[in-house]
Amino acid sequence: MSEGRAVQATLIWAALALAIGVPIALAATSEQLAWRGPVYILAGFAGIIALGLVLVQPLLIGGYLPGLSAYRGRRAHHWIGGALVAAILIHVAGLWITSPPDMIDALTYASPTPFSPFGVTAMWAIFAVALLALLRRRLGLRLRTWRIVHIPLAIVIVAGSVVHCLLIEGTMETMSKAVLCALVFAAVVKVIADLWRKRSLRSSSAWDG
Repeated sequence: MSEGRAVQATLIWAALALAIGVPIALAATSEQLAWRGPVYILAGFAGIIALGLVLVQPLLIGGYLPGLSAYRGRRAHHWIGGALVAAILIHVAGLWITSPPDMIDALTYASPTPFSPFGVTAMWAIFAVALLALLRRRLGLRLRTWRIVHIPLAIVIVAGSVVHCLLIEGTMETMSKAVLCALVFAAVVKVIADLWRKRSLRSSSAWDG
């Protein structure tokens, strides 16, 4: 790797670390934590980490993170997906422990809080993708079929997660939260656009041939 590419790779990884780390660090300094119990705090930070993992996923599958081969990127995508599911389970379990009635309302789409339905919808979409990924070989899903299913669910995950996060007035600092959400949205748009362009090029080449 040339010196220029090495510097570029370092900057990309540093930018990703800052995009995820700064919101977490600023949330850790929030005055609201003084009135929260440890379980609630754990649940909240699990949610923040989950949003950071949602950013990493399209970057991996799009091959935008330097130093990772296509194979390693896909493997990392699978493992990060598992970590994302774990973070969501911790987030939901923690909130359930602190307030079961509120979580029942949220899971049944009866909560009066405007952010709840977006988060719950994103959660179910994440679980659906994880389940389909586990059963993909058994179901015999080809890559094209997998993408037809996965991409709409990914859009639901990103849209639901971003809106859920932006509507919550909690421990996250406003500006860093907005930047992280914007990056998550931009990353998935970039991946979908690149996949669409590659598919169009392949179709055009096949037609010309």
